Amino acid sequence: MAGRILEKSITEVREKAKIEDIVGEYVTLRNAGGGSLKGLCPFHDEKTPSFNVNPSRGFFHCFGCQEGGDVIAFLQKIDGLSFAETIERLADKVGVQLQRDDGDTPQERRGPGRGKLVEAHKVAQEYFAEQLMTPDAVVARRFLADKGFDQEAARHFGVGFAPTNGRLLAQHLRARGFSEEELKVAGIVGSWGSSRFEGRVTWPIRESNGDVIGFGARKLFEGDRIAGKYINTSETPIYKKNQVLYGIDLARKGLQLSQRAVVVEGYTDVMACYLSGVTTAVATCGTAFTSDHGKVLRRLMGDFKGSTGEIIFTFDGDAAGQAAAVKVFAADDDFHSPTYVAVAPDGMDPCDLRLRQGDEAVRALVDSRRPLYEFVLRNVVGKYDLDRADGRVDALREGAALVSSVRDRSKAAGFTRDLAGMVGVDMEQAAAEVRRAQSRGQRQQPATPGRQQATPGEPAPAAPVQRVPDLRDPRFAVERETLKLVLQHPIAIGRSTAEVGPADFTHPVYRAVWELVAAAGGSVEGAADPQWVSRVRSVTADDRLGQVVSALAVEPIRAKEPDPSYVLEHVVRLREATLARQIADAHSRLQRSDPAGEAYLEALGELNRLEQQRRALRDRITTS
Repeated sequence: MAGRILEKSITEVREKAKIEDIVGEYVTLRNAGGGSLKGLCPFHDEKTPSFNVNPSRGFFHCFGCQEGGDVIAFLQKIDGLSFAETIERLADKVGVQLQRDDGDTPQERRGPGRGKLVEAHKVAQEYFAEQLMTPDAVVARRFLADKGFDQEAARHFGVGFAPTNGRLLAQHLRARGFSEEELKVAGIVGSWGSSRFEGRVTWPIRESNGDVIGFGARKLFEGDRIAGKYINTSETPIYKKNQVLYGIDLARKGLQLSQRAVVVEGYTDVMACYLSGVTTAVATCGTAFTSDHGKVLRRLMGDFKGSTGEIIFTFDGDAAGQAAAVKVFAADDDFHSPTYVAVAPDGMDPCDLRLRQGDEAVRALVDSRRPLYEFVLRNVVGKYDLDRADGRVDALREGAALVSSVRDRSKAAGFTRDLAGMVGVDMEQAAAEVRRAQSRGQRQQPATPGRQQATPGEPAPAAPVQRVPDLRDPRFAVERETLKLVLQHPIAIGRSTAEVGPADFTHPVYRAVWELVAAAGGSVEGAADPQWVSRVRSVTADDRLGQVVSALAVEPIRAKEPDPSYVLEHVVRLREATLARQIADAHSRLQRSDPAGEAYLEALGELNRLEQQRRALRDRITTS
C-alpha cells in the first residue's frame, strides 16, 4: 500500500490548485465585486445565487446551505472523494509530484475509490476507441456512416466498439492493473466476467469536467443477448443516471455563452446537433429529464434568476413525444429556466433531419422553438372532441388550468386568446375560465410558490395543483379509499382487485400509485409481506410520489375495521365508474352512427354488453 502523502505535498497542491478554476468546472461563476465570485450553489437548489468563492483566500461558502471550505473540501463534497483521492486528483491536475513517507496508512475507505473508477473508465474508453478501427468493427463503422458520421466525428466524440468477445476488455483492464472488484464496482464488467457492452457501438458518458464515468451502447447484431437496442451503465458510486447528461462536457462552454441548452433524445442526436453548429445539445442517458438535470444545466448556464437561460426540448411529434412533453411540463416549475419545444417536420429527430436536409435544417429546428406550455396546450385541447359541447367545456377547463399556471403573467392574455381560438369559444368565456382556475390555484397555494397546499399529514402530489386535480377532490374519494385499503389492508382486500386496472383510476397520481402496487406484485403478494408499503414505495425514485404512498398508508380508513363488504363496495364502485364512462362513450358513438350501418350495430352491441356488466356489479353488492 502506498505511503502517507507528506504534508508539504498537500500544502503545495492546495497552493497551486486555484479554487476558482476547480469550482468553475461545476458552477458558472460571475464577478460579485470585492474580489469575490458568485454562482448557484451545487449543493442545494436555489433561484438566487448565494454560493460565494474568494480566490484570494482560496475558500468558498454558501450562505444558503452553509457549506464551506477550501478547494479540497469542495472536491471531496461534490464528488464524494476521500481526502487522499482528492489530493491525488488535484496533484495530477496541477502537475504536483506527490511525495510520500515510507510508512503505510490504514485503508480510508471500503471498496474502490472514485479516482480508480474514473481511471478504469478512461482506459476502457481508449480501448473501445481503438477497437472501432479493427476489422471486427466494420458493422459499427457502417452504422456511424449511415448516420452521417465520419472517422473524425467518431474520434471527437470518443465513439468506440466493444468486441463481441466480452472477456477481451476484462483481460485488457486486468493487464493494466485493475482488480476484478474495481471493474465490477465500476459497472464495466458484469458479475459473469465479461463486458456489459459486448458487440455494440459505444459512447463515453462524461461529467462536465471531462471525466468518463459511464457508457452508452447500441445494439448492432441480431444475436445480441441483451434485448434493449440501447443500454447504459448501471448505477455505480460515480454514475447517477438522474444527474448525468451525455455531451455536457462538450456543451459546457457553449452553455455559458449562449444561455441555451438543447435537450435531445439520443447520442447520435447530440452528435448531429454539435456538428451542425448547435454546440449545447445534451441527452439524458436511459431516463426521463428530471429537475436534477435542470439544475446541472442552470448551474453551467449561470441562470441565476431563471429568466435568461433557455432549455429547448426536441420532442418527436408523435404520441410518445407528446407524452414526454407533458411529463416535462409537470416538473417545469422545478427547472426555473424558460422551457421550449422544437418539433421537426415529419417527427424527424435531429440526426435524421441532418441526414435528409443538412446542417442548416438542424439549426433552423432549434430556432423555431415555441414555448413548452403552448405545445402542451395544443395537446391538451386536442384530446377532446370539440364537435361536442361537453368536449369543448372539458377542453376549456383543462386548458384554462394550464394557462393559469404560466409563470410569466404578461403572456397569460395571449395564451388565453390562443385557448379561445383552439376551443372555439369567445375570448371573454375563455378569460373567465382562466380567472376561475387562477382563483382555485390561489386558494390551494401554499407559502412556497408553485406548490399545492397540503392538508395535515398529506404531502404535495407528484405534480403542481395547476397541472392535476387536487388529491382531496371528492370526485376521487373512491379511488383514494381503495388505494388506502390496498396499502393498509392487503389481507382484507385479497383478490378483490384482480379485475381492477390502471384505467379505473382517473386521477393521474392515483393511477401512478396503482401502477406502483402492480409493479410490487399486487395486493395478494402484499398480504404476506410485512414490509409491503416499503416495497411499494421502493418501486419509484420519485420522492413526491413516494410521499403520496406514505400518506395513503397512514391516513385512517373510514371504516374502523374494513370487512369484506366494505372492500367489495369500493372495488365495485370503482369498476362501476369506469363502466359508466365506457357506457357514455358507447352512447356517444351510437348517436353519431348511421342506424343502417355496421358501426351502429357494433356500438349497440357494446352498449348492451357494458350494461350487463354494470348490472352484474350491482348484483354483487346486493347479494353480498
